[in-house]
Amino acid sequence: METANQNDIFGDSIFGSSYLNPEYLFDKITFYIKQFFLYITSEQATNVWKTVLFIFSMFFLTIICYVVIRMFEIRAKEHKHLHHEIDEYARNKAEYEKRLREEVGGSKNVHWGLVLNYLFSQHKSDWKLAIIEADAMLEGLLEQMGFQGDTLGDRLKSANQENFPQLTTAWEVHTIRNKIAHEGLAFELSQHEAKRVIALYEQIFHGYGYI
Repeated sequence: METANQNDIFGDSIFGSSYLNPEYLFDKITFYIKQFFLYITSEQATNVWKTVLFIFSMFFLTIICYVVIRMFEIRAKEHKHLHHEIDEYARNKAEYEKRLREEVGGSKNVHWGLVLNYLFSQHKSDWKLAIIEADAMLEGLLEQMGFQGDTLGDRLKSANQENFPQLTTAWEVHTIRNKIAHEGLAFELSQHEAKRVIALYEQIFHGYGYI
């Protein structure tokens, strides 16, 4: 009789609480899991999920549209800047070539006019001749300045940065001239590169009033 009273008081749990009864806990967990799945599969929950997904979709779609628009704007600015740079380069190049052409008849050194005639020729071989002739002018300049040597290379070796500040530039153009002379047809030279080299010669000659 005393044992039965104890079971009534403490229930099925050894600790006297139904919350610690394994069967009770299992039933409750099962019940709540079922309720959860019933809720998420209900029409109300489906509508909520659809609304949330719609909001997220619109959010990401807005971001994608913004990124695409910004990409087109940036690309348009880049194209505009590129066209501006190309136009500026073409304008500067045209002015430079015009000035060179004017110098053909106005230079006090007749040899320089020959160099420019070769430079603006339509024949690729003439572009190399322009550099060779300009190099011959450079040798004449160094000879006039009193540098000793049998060749232009020897005269450059006898110079230094103090008595000939353009020494580094002179070595650069003379090296290209030597490649033309030694490699012949195998040496590839574009007119753009030829103009760059002749511009360096011109820089040296102008510095000493040679042209």
